[in-house]
Amino acid sequence: MSASKRLAELGIELPEVVPPVAAYVPAVRTGNLVYTSGQLPMVSGKLPQTGKVGAEVTPEEGKALARTCALNALAAVHALVGIDSVTRVVKVVGFVASAPGFGGQPGVVNGASELLGEIFGAAGAHARSAVGVAELPLNAPVEVEIIVEVA
Repeated sequence: MSASKRLAELGIELPEVVPPVAAYVPAVRTGNLVYTSGQLPMVSGKLPQTGKVGAEVTPEEGKALARTCALNALAAVHALVGIDSVTRVVKVVGFVASAPGFGGQPGVVNGASELLGEIFGAAGAHARSAVGVAELPLNAPVEVEIIVEVA
């Protein structure tokens, strides 16, 4: 099943591409790989939550925000090459703005990973890093970047 059909089946619409907040482009293709820039959990041009996971943001909220980041990354891929050209998800890198002592970054980034699995099935299985950081741009709780292989 194509990714666009699977998205429709799941009732998910890809958002508009989030405009860059600095000097970069949302996604770049080289050969058969597309790399996205780090995507914040922007919704309609705004961050729905700010702060650190484990303090102002719960791990469950962080996981939902990571899912939004992944949708934004897929929107960047779609705008560049079309979502149906994706043959597999290669890598996900998730950054979690973490309160001191918070060690649940893998569970937060699962929000992105699980979404990619829902959409792409076995082709959504990927290598991953889940990194705790002190700060993210605009005081975002989560940022996600992906690498996908395309036809």
